[in-house]
Amino acid sequence: MRSGNKRFFIFMIILVVFTSFLNADDKRDIPLDLYLVIDCSESFNNAKSDALAWVSSKLVDRLLIEGDKVTIWSAGDSARIIYNGEITASGGKREIMDLLQNLATNGKTADFPGAFGDLAPRVSQTSQNRLSYTVIVTSSALRLESSLTGSSQALLRWSRSEKYSGWQVLVAAPDIAPKVRQAALSYMSSQQ
Repeated sequence: MRSGNKRFFIFMIILVVFTSFLNADDKRDIPLDLYLVIDCSESFNNAKSDALAWVSSKLVDRLLIEGDKVTIWSAGDSARIIYNGEITASGGKREIMDLLQNLATNGKTADFPGAFGDLAPRVSQTSQNRLSYTVIVTSSALRLESSLTGSSQALLRWSRSEKYSGWQVLVAAPDIAPKVRQAALSYMSSQQ
């Protein structure tokens, strides 16, 4: 075979293999418990549309799959659960997106302590065969500082923050420590 034909043949093989990876679907098979706390104070009002569009697109539409459980808190003058349900084949995502689109942000303050007080026991009761994923959407992470006392501090122990124009999202995996410890022990025992 000539040199040019070989290169073309190798290029075609690489192209076929690479394009097969591009069409691979996300095959997460571990169910997720999503706990979402949204700042519903007046200070969040200017960033509300961008932030909640991000939540709808990145979390609800792309992340959630059938069998995932979702609990959403509105942290306005007082924290309250505005959604608690499971994603099914017949629905859940659309209902959450509609709820987010119509969410009122008119509280004088954001009751993060109230939301975290309810959130912490729920996270600690998450089954070992499910992932716990906590997301806090706020106008500023500095507003959370006074809320993070006592058991609430553990919520953000394993967290990541992303800052956008006028708002921030904090993603936490508060129950991940035992899972990391278990994975490390399994790994170490397999090496013996």
